[in-house]
Amino acid sequence: MHIQDTYKTITKPSEGFFKDRGSKFYAFAFPVNDETEVNEHRAALRKKYHDARHHVYAFHLGIKQPIYRSSDDGEPANSSGPPILGQIRAFGLTNILIVVIRYFGGTKLGIPGLINAYKTAAADALNNAFIIEKTLSQKLSFTFDYPVMNDIMRMTKDEDIKIKKQEFLASCFLEIDVKISKLDVVKEKLKQIKSVQIKD
Repeated sequence: MHIQDTYKTITKPSEGFFKDRGSKFYAFAFPVNDETEVNEHRAALRKKYHDARHHVYAFHLGIKQPIYRSSDDGEPANSSGPPILGQIRAFGLTNILIVVIRYFGGTKLGIPGLINAYKTAAADALNNAFIIEKTLSQKLSFTFDYPVMNDIMRMTKDEDIKIKKQEFLASCFLEIDVKISKLDVVKEKLKQIKSVQIKD
């Protein structure tokens, strides 16, 4: 079974814009870690742009069991929120919120026009964003006796593991950062080295 241990997200907020027949669509993308942050950003935008007709949004959180949601905020069903979510997916991103604020220009755009407007505004914000790939890792700490030091160091080098903390006393201690996909393999290798005790 392949375990995904990398994901793409944005590093800082970005903005986008689209205009169609007088209606203006301002898009705001934010990196977020949970729904509390989602709600805080949405509340701040509502306060700042309180005179706008629609605050449409979509967010995607997590990797293994992602949480995602979108809202049309008074626009016709599925005309605005889902197209924004579609852009988040098209860019392959997670831990992100996009809010598109619409100022009505007096002319109705129809469903195809709305889908295009929200999709294009969201895409513009993402094209202006700084996208990075992050690795999901887990800390693993263990003790071992000094004589097996070389075996431990060889294993960390072979598996390309980052050492976070180390203490070499009568009993040695190491804290390492292991990619989620390599966790079981690394634990197994450690168990085969004499005197190693993995801490929970």
